[in-house]
Amino acid sequence: MQRTLFISDLHLSADQPQVGAQLFRFLADEARGAEALYILGDLFDVWLGDDVLDTPQEDPLAREVADALRALHDAGTPVMLMHGIRDFLLGARFAQASAAQLIGDPMVATLGGREVVLMHGDTLCTDDVAYQNFRAMARAKPFQDEFLAKPLALRRTLAQEYRAKSEQAKRATPEEIMDVTPGAVIEAFRRHALSCLIHGHTHRPATHALEVDGRRCERWVLPDWDRRGGYIVAEGDRLRMERF
Repeated sequence: MQRTLFISDLHLSADQPQVGAQLFRFLADEARGAEALYILGDLFDVWLGDDVLDTPQEDPLAREVADALRALHDAGTPVMLMHGIRDFLLGARFAQASAAQLIGDPMVATLGGREVVLMHGDTLCTDDVAYQNFRAMARAKPFQDEFLAKPLALRRTLAQEYRAKSEQAKRATPEEIMDVTPGAVIEAFRRHALSCLIHGHTHRPATHALEVDGRRCERWVLPDWDRRGGYIVAEGDRLRMERF
């Protein structure tokens, strides 16, 4: 039976080489022969712009990941790539280098005749107002154009500053605010009129059953790869969670 695979929140970086090694094993093993691989955001811990591909001596991981994704594509498995909160600057050059197709958030995929909503998941955390305000600013073209126009070294410094401020804000924010907002989840099911949602972002892998307007729905949350990692497999219209 055809398999479709879903992963998210790998947060690849030179600081955690074991995560990169796990990805390369996954792409060479479990992902081979799959009908498609969907990466639902935060493939990288930070992405400063596609021009990092031009500095392999400083960012070897960027080129290694692009090459590994292209190898999977060339072996017959298409790769679909969604932006996350850390790698929203992934662009056309990376897509070309990796042979990955950039997809929107949200998007609807058909699995064995069943339509499923795919999201990174951050837009469901509507109670985190500070983050939603930052997201709106960071996704705006003027902000991105201004940031990408800066020298790469300066972008690295700014990204480190943003990250430090983000970590400080997270420590001061209650856990429940950084999780999905129940009302936003219900609204997502209503808006798409579907009964299955797959997303990442929250680092709370689980399967949640709920009822929306008399319709039984299920929300699948992908695991992050910072600790154990894993993925979701769709065989036909059936889903299951696999952990490493």
